[in-house]
Amino acid sequence: MNTDIYRQRREKLRRSLHDKGIEALLVSHAANRYYLSGFELHDPQCNESSGWVVVTASGKDCLFTDPRYTDAAKRVWDEDDLFIYAADKFTLVPEVVKSRGVDTLAFEPRAMPVYDHNRLAETITLRPADNLVEDLRVIKDADEIRRMDASIELNHQLFEYIEHQLLPGKTEEDVSWEIEKFFRENKAEGMAFPSIVGVGPNAALPHAIPGTTPLRDNELVLIDTGCRFMDYNSDQTRTFWVGDNPSARFLETMELVREAQQAAIDVIRPGLPFSDAYRAAYSVFEREGVEKLFTHGLGHGVGLETHEPPSLSRVASGELKPGMVVTVEPGLYDPAWGGIRWEYQVLVTEDGCKVM
Repeated sequence: MNTDIYRQRREKLRRSLHDKGIEALLVSHAANRYYLSGFELHDPQCNESSGWVVVTASGKDCLFTDPRYTDAAKRVWDEDDLFIYAADKFTLVPEVVKSRGVDTLAFEPRAMPVYDHNRLAETITLRPADNLVEDLRVIKDADEIRRMDASIELNHQLFEYIEHQLLPGKTEEDVSWEIEKFFRENKAEGMAFPSIVGVGPNAALPHAIPGTTPLRDNELVLIDTGCRFMDYNSDQTRTFWVGDNPSARFLETMELVREAQQAAIDVIRPGLPFSDAYRAAYSVFEREGVEKLFTHGLGHGVGLETHEPPSLSRVASGELKPGMVVTVEPGLYDPAWGGIRWEYQVLVTEDGCKVM
């Protein structure tokens, strides 16, 4: 495996460590670990880690893992800097990093369990350091954009396929299963997240869980889904009408949602405050007096994780930069009727943006 890209990313992080006066960062967040090493994109479960990467300002980086992952780790990491732990994890890690000249170890406060923190703190000084790796990940390089284009292309193919499978009598669960089968049969590594499928009033739940509600003729169905392909996630939403005669309300609401989406896309460019993208879509709904039916942010970053920085919301701070990938997904939701959402992934370019 070519590990040069991971080494280059660690060098970028190292420069950040120098700038902030940090001796070393313990990386425990799975996606961050993978981004820097190529080792294990996911942990086995939320309370179990596949391993930790420590990136030092001096360049003496190391990877810690348990015996289950020894061979996998050797494929991406120099054996001289690979350390296998068992019951001695919380003594081995401080011992190794101290031997490399580290007195204070920074950690990711959003990703380290309190238990792990307290055990490590018994033998080494810790300091929180938030978003150091995320600040690198938020700008996608050319290879990441290539992978994300491939992932989103598979999503486009899925929606072309699934539209013709939306027949009365099938349940939300049936549709969800057909989506997953399509992705896996077309070489996706897995789902980006469990598919959202909502029929009629269930579509008013932005994160509806597919159930036994059947598709019915002359009713809407909202589908939000994505796959993981070449390690990167896609995320798209479409709302369909089952039958040949969509209602006037469906057509009018769809037109308004698409107008709001386009209003945001039209202003997305480098330097635009995140909240201004949200405001562009919100203003369209506000003009028509339906803004209270828009109940979530406009979008979020996508990459190794389905939801990652930046956030496009009314309270978000920061500005768009070239290489950021964000979703643009306005929606309107009425619990008595249903909901319509339409979602694109958008790449911020040097002079504007491009729908992926």
